[in-house]
Amino acid sequence: MNAITKYINEALEELHHVRWPTRQQAVRFSMVVIAFTAASAVLFGALDFALSQLLNLILPSA
Repeated sequence: MNAITKYINEALEELHHVRWPTRQQAVRFSMVVIAFTAASAVLFGALDFALSQLLNLILPSA
């Protein structure tokens, strides 16, 4: 039980050393993540569509 208490106390002590982002920074970082995710989705969707069209040209359905 002492090891668990020590672990929790040390974890809480480390949290006091964390430099948390401001609200403005958190919003900006979130927007970057959302934009990157949307761009990745569009890119992978286009790649998937192109590869499926290429496959349909190579292997026409009967």
